[in-house]
Amino acid sequence: MTSSTSAATAAPAVAGRRRPAWAVILITGLLLWLATVAVTFLTANANLVPTLVLLGSFLVPVTFVAWAYSHRDEVITVEALFRLFVVGGILGVLGASILESYLLHPSAWMFVGVGLIEEGVKLVALWLLTRHLAGKSVRSGVVLGATVGFGFAAFESAGYALNALITVDGLSLRALVETEILRGLLAPFGHGLWTAILGGLLFATASRAGRFRLTGALVLGYLGVSLLHALWDSMHGIAVYLVYALTSTARQQALFAQGWIPRPTDEQVHLFTLFSIGGTIVITLIALLWLRRVWRSGRHVS
Repeated sequence: MTSSTSAATAAPAVAGRRRPAWAVILITGLLLWLATVAVTFLTANANLVPTLVLLGSFLVPVTFVAWAYSHRDEVITVEALFRLFVVGGILGVLGASILESYLLHPSAWMFVGVGLIEEGVKLVALWLLTRHLAGKSVRSGVVLGATVGFGFAAFESAGYALNALITVDGLSLRALVETEILRGLLAPFGHGLWTAILGGLLFATASRAGRFRLTGALVLGYLGVSLLHALWDSMHGIAVYLVYALTSTARQQALFAQGWIPRPTDEQVHLFTLFSIGGTIVITLIALLWLRRVWRSGRHVS
């Protein structure tokens, strides 16, 4: 009797020490990715490239979807998340590719168009795939929106990784790895974050009516998220412009006027880094605070 009681009390304690699913996915996936990187560099086996690309591109997005799943409402199933991640992500990438190819041309406003198109297609994909979902709530919208956004980010990152791999000098594993590290670090603060905000705003329109509606708040939210997206993408150019406006010399301005790019000073390099990274951090903080407000608003909606 004593031994069975001890076993029964020990079981919950062991269960309580288990790592959450998202942590297991992150740790296991990271170790596998590092092992794949090492073996690929040692053997130069091109057959490992697909494994390297898929692991590196999907690890962080899948980890954050698993983390979001732990904060879900009961109506959200693993099947629904898988469908939104894969189907929603692919629909978003395909839709954005078609629209950007036909509608956008190089200009100062190109990134604004990219933000409007990419956030628009993700919102439409989320709308189509969840319109029959029962028990729509703001928090469900945040989780499902993040899932579509991270799916988009995963497939987009795989494309960027392959583009980095193929160079004029042949295959560059170093460029591929660097691209995946950079995009993996930025993934939590990009598409997943922006579409999570849109998901919460979309589901807020259906919390009482039971079906999605196009409201002024949703349109304004879409425009606001698209603006954050555009600023994020154009931060490099904005930083260059600010450095030029604040510190350029007469000689540098003359070279610019003739179509030459002058060599920047050390001060200008430091300022560029400050503006570029600082601007990205500010944009991210604004998005996080906005998401927090949307998430907390879910407490007051039945």
